[in-house]
Amino acid sequence: MLQDTIGFVDEKSESRLYVGNLDLRINEAALIKMFSPYGKIISEDFLWHTRGPKKGEPRGYAFIQYSSKEEAELAKEKMHGRLACGRPLVVRLASDKLLEDSSHDRPKRLLPEANRTRSASGSSSGQMSRDEKVAAIKNKLKALEEDEKQRDPKKLKR
Repeated sequence: MLQDTIGFVDEKSESRLYVGNLDLRINEAALIKMFSPYGKIISEDFLWHTRGPKKGEPRGYAFIQYSSKEEAELAKEKMHGRLACGRPLVVRLASDKLLEDSSHDRPKRLLPEANRTRSASGSSSGQMSRDEKVAAIKNKLKALEEDEKQRDPKKLKR
């Protein structure tokens, strides 16, 4: 059973499934129809892009809450890897997905140098100031120019 930081057992998280790798043609009704044979679905969260160029489009994953852990386990067993619109579904307990995201299974993206120094300095906002952004862009341009000079020393003579 999953326990939160205080030690209480979260029963709901054990009957909640993460469903990923959804084709963009799959809608909420189709998702419920695919998963309803395995138990009573008490809630479904189909995620959509809320801003940007993809606003209004599906994000490609959803969460399904069953009435019991056993129903969720059965659905996970039957649906994981099953093809839907030509794509294999990824079905896990939502609590497993949380644990996986915090593990070392996927490579971490390195932060640009400006972000690393800012993070080390203790900025809690998580936002770069305008000056930091400008400095990061200048550093990137300088690195690109140096890289280009190494490839073709005749270019970029200044």
